[in-house]
Amino acid sequence: MTGSNDGDEAARDWPRRLRPTQVGKGLGPASGAAVLAEATAAVGPDAVAWAVEVGHGMATAVVAAVPELGGGDGPFETLRMGTESVTLRALVTLVGDGGTSPLTDEALMGDRDFVRRGVPLDKVLRGIHLGHAAMAGAFMAACEATVAEAHRSAQMKRVSETLFEFIDGFSSGMAEEYLAERDRWVTSSAAAREETVRSILGQLPVDIAAASRTLDYDLRREHLALTAWCHPAGAADASELQRAAVEFLRGRRCAATLVVPIGRTGLWAWGARAAQDQEQPPEPLTGHPAVRIACGSPGGGLDGFRRSHEEAAMAERITRLSSRPRSPVTHYRDVEMVSLLTGDLDRARQFVQRELGPLAADTPHAEELRETLRHYLQAERSLLTAAARMHVARNTVTYRVRRAEQLLGHDVADRHLEVHAALTVAHEMGSAVLHEEPAAPRRR
Repeated sequence: MTGSNDGDEAARDWPRRLRPTQVGKGLGPASGAAVLAEATAAVGPDAVAWAVEVGHGMATAVVAAVPELGGGDGPFETLRMGTESVTLRALVTLVGDGGTSPLTDEALMGDRDFVRRGVPLDKVLRGIHLGHAAMAGAFMAACEATVAEAHRSAQMKRVSETLFEFIDGFSSGMAEEYLAERDRWVTSSAAAREETVRSILGQLPVDIAAASRTLDYDLRREHLALTAWCHPAGAADASELQRAAVEFLRGRRCAATLVVPIGRTGLWAWGARAAQDQEQPPEPLTGHPAVRIACGSPGGGLDGFRRSHEEAAMAERITRLSSRPRSPVTHYRDVEMVSLLTGDLDRARQFVQRELGPLAADTPHAEELRETLRHYLQAERSLLTAAARMHVARNTVTYRVRRAEQLLGHDVADRHLEVHAALTVAHEMGSAVLHEEPAAPRRR
């Protein structure tokens, strides 16, 4: 790397004295064991924790500027693996204890993920440029705060030159790997299958017989579509996602399945079954605690293939946005009304907060009142039925309903449909549509 006359060993040793902030102390590492072990041996656990924090900040900044590199928890964690591991490798390089290659397996894994998700190379290189700027800023700030003034100028010059050379090699390696992976991907059968699926979903002209041969899946049958992902992100690998999806579809009497991986952390899947099969009760998802599935409704032919997938994607959206605990499997039919009401989330939030007023506060007490009022309306305003469903006394329901109406500012019967819809959205979406702080009572 750069010259060695940049001050004495004590001045060069400053990266080992780095510490995370209070925010960074709660972050777990995303990098693999080998990179973490290499960095811990070179700079110690506290400096490694600092690098974990910087890597997270880099990934956040990159996704904010280039959203295509994100796309959910899974893609973000894949990106963070790269930014964090590169920060760790840069630390090792700065203390001069090896780390000659700026490329890490984690960064290359992200590169391959970008190819599979169709992220253009110029977006990848833009992300690398932004990540370098964020990393350099963090290193410079740390150097200024840590190194004695007598050695600071020389060390900051050394950081600048080292990181420039480091990122130059990193960019070249990532671009080379991206192009090689794209060539492999374009010529693979997986790419042909994904392209065919995307053509169908995009309603492009498709020869159904030729497409069925490419997919090795009969598109003339009735289809049940699902999407699958990991929660928390990275807690299951692609093979476990695929096993869970296939098991779920076979449990719904699907004789044939089509699975299309989407990046490293998600997949789309379809199952073909006889059109006369009746819809089965929801099957529990067993043996895959980290896997989440969203399922559409059955549909026949190309239109059914598309519609079932669209429903599964909408059910996944609701599941990801919802702040309340959910079962591992979400069926579109169970969240269809909420999906329709929250197609524009900002307007849905305004509707809930305008309709419920102070009752839309994101507090345990307001939630208790909302749930009581929701059960009361579902029971067609029967206090006894609502009390039985909630396993509380009738007087408790009476009190809560009266208190809820006070906060609403009117009798619930005055806007029965609107209030019930707002309560349903608040129940499903939670914090995504509620006031962050209790609102003051309003007047009508």
